[in-house]
Amino acid sequence: MTPLIGLPGRRKKGDMIVGNPDILAGFDLDLYYADYARAVLEAGGLPVHIPMDIDAAAIVERLDGILLPGGADIDPQRYGHELDGSVDTEDIRDVFEHELIDGAIALDIPLLGICRGIQMINVHAGGTLHQDVPPHARFDDPTTTLSHEVTFEVATTIGGLYGERREVNSLHHQTIDELGEGLVVSARAPDGTIEAIEATNKPIIAVQWHPEMLPTRSADPVFSWLVESAR
Repeated sequence: MTPLIGLPGRRKKGDMIVGNPDILAGFDLDLYYADYARAVLEAGGLPVHIPMDIDAAAIVERLDGILLPGGADIDPQRYGHELDGSVDTEDIRDVFEHELIDGAIALDIPLLGICRGIQMINVHAGGTLHQDVPPHARFDDPTTTLSHEVTFEVATTIGGLYGERREVNSLHHQTIDELGEGLVVSARAPDGTIEAIEATNKPIIAVQWHPEMLPTRSADPVFSWLVESAR
């Protein structure tokens, strides 16, 4: 059986989509960049969209794995901080993805986090974030730009997937501060920034960069890990 990989998205209104008819301006949309789904397909999985209106626990029972994608900042109140650099938060998504992680942990379902996904996994585990780290926000560069190197802990699962070092892109303005309980650091940037984490006793890994937006997407090992672990 082809593993079913759940993929949640962002909640937007119709008037936020360029070219959308005015009559649909007030309607909700759930959306994500198709590169996430393409990466799952290329790794041999079957991506399944998870609408935010569904009961998270009910859908997790039908899935073999989950991919938490990038997107909006997490509300700082979720990790006990005051607003100090976070923008464009989405409370409904924070709540929903928190419940998805609950379900994945309860059922030992493989979970991969990317960008916001790594941050959400860390916050769920009781960790905190740096709310604004401008040097990492390379939003003016093409997504394929290799901005810096990351060095992996070779004894970790992610280190086993990538080896010792890799050049990555950088499309985020927030980073992990205090690490959550039950997590270990798998990779760091030259400035010490945490770039990858994983759970010590659950099938959960996460990276801060965007492997789905690099030319090596179809051969990137995190997507193969997710699909094969789900299988």
